[in-house]
Amino acid sequence: MPLTLEYAFTITVDLGEPREVGTTYAGFRRVVPIAGGTVDGPALSGEVLPGGADWNLVRADGAVHVWARYEIRSSEGAVVTVINEGLADPAGPPEGAADRACPTHPVFEAPQGGPTWLNTAFFVGRLCLPTAPGGPVAVEVHQVLVH
Repeated sequence: MPLTLEYAFTITVDLGEPREVGTTYAGFRRVVPIAGGTVDGPALSGEVLPGGADWNLVRADGAVHVWARYEIRSSEGAVVTVINEGLADPAGPPEGAADRACPTHPVFEAPQGGPTWLNTAFFVGRLCLPTAPGGPVAVEVHQVLVH
């Protein structure tokens, strides 16, 4: 059975000032607060709520492990928890790439009465890093469909 991707929505996240924890046994840890943002797309719209963070880790091999947890509020008012995990290639983007991005796997926890289809669907994301210092990040969320 072939798999296809269907674009669902984009989460644009405004970031706060990173807190550098420093080098730990696992690598170099920093915590990046989530200050807000938007959700926009054909399957879901709303806002990113302030709070939560990305607890990212630069591993010894240079790869960056992204692990973010935060909440979004749908345009209908449901508060949905997001956990988004990804791994950026230590080699960085290919020569001549217009942007910096890495694959992610967002998982959602929606309450009863909310967009509960998020709870059982499988998603992949494309985390687009800021083009300027202090700029927002965007996660393009695609639903994986099995035919």
